[in-house]
Amino acid sequence: MAGTHVAARWEDSFHRRLTAYLKTRGWRPRTIPYVGYGGERFVRVLGRVVLGRRIEAEANADSAATPEELAEAVFTRRGWRSYVTAPVGYLPVTVRIGDVDYRTKTDRSGYIDVEIRDHGLAPGWHDVTIAARAARPETARVQIVGAEATIGLVSDIDDTVMVTSVPRPLIAVWNTFVRHGSARRVVPGMAAMYDEVIARNPSAPTFYLSTGAWNILPTLVQVLRTGGYPAGALLMTDWGPTNSGWFRSGQEHKRSALRRLRAEFPHIEWVLVGDDGQHDPMIYREFATEHPDRVAAIAIRELTPGEQVLAHGTPVANLDTVWTPRSASIPEVAGADGRELAPKLRQALEDR
Repeated sequence: MAGTHVAARWEDSFHRRLTAYLKTRGWRPRTIPYVGYGGERFVRVLGRVVLGRRIEAEANADSAATPEELAEAVFTRRGWRSYVTAPVGYLPVTVRIGDVDYRTKTDRSGYIDVEIRDHGLAPGWHDVTIAARAARPETARVQIVGAEATIGLVSDIDDTVMVTSVPRPLIAVWNTFVRHGSARRVVPGMAAMYDEVIARNPSAPTFYLSTGAWNILPTLVQVLRTGGYPAGALLMTDWGPTNSGWFRSGQEHKRSALRRLRAEFPHIEWVLVGDDGQHDPMIYREFATEHPDRVAAIAIRELTPGEQVLAHGTPVANLDTVWTPRSASIPEVAGADGRELAPKLRQALEDR
């Protein structure tokens, strides 16, 4: 514990006491599988182990046909109850790929984030099994990206593919306690634009990069699927203290995720899609400046004045004075929604 921030020590102590109490009340470990990804030489398996109660909604999960349906059955329909849990830290976990078992354990917050080498999986979608001690084994989906992929899509979520119309300081509370994904509306034309990029580049992977908490992932999966968006891994973050401070940096989460993707897939050029409500243009332009040969294009959804107020308190974002300047060598397009962005992005990619 030496060197660990006091906030993290306090959180760990609270979780230990909460876990002990909930076990006396009959709560048990439950594994929440997340969508993972990999290349031909590695696969990243993601998930979380928490304590939870078995109620009617979980019983319905036994008939779920896919991991996404399982997530919806167990968590989305339960609303706020899916958050009345405690993470199970440092719990032994076995990940099974084919007939081979790989041992790992959860981190202090109950997360599973393990990279496995030489997995033997062909490019495409696969099921892997996550078996945590004392928990029912669960199936996680992973996408293996082939060496033939030359284009990849990275998309922000809030205000880019969907809009909550909630003031930014309240989004965390809203996302936690909203009962159904129908409370969010998708941005017109964005799903069709993504489908067009994938249709022109069938092997292209899609990643959804968000500063939102992992807790809301089941609801986001439901909204993305209902909205017709392509399947892909969601790279979220966690609330609460870290080993070095009280809060995590959402901007740094996005920066580090982009750099990791570049290192993991050095052969891919990325189409980066975000909005002008917060920091996406700055982060994307920084990345393009650092790695100009790895960015195919940047597409920015322009928020309405009302959405700008909800996003950061002012009616118009000052693109020229607040954000990193555009890179002259990287095409950047902007539009109110996918219907405006699609033809501009299509032309930018054709002109590469």
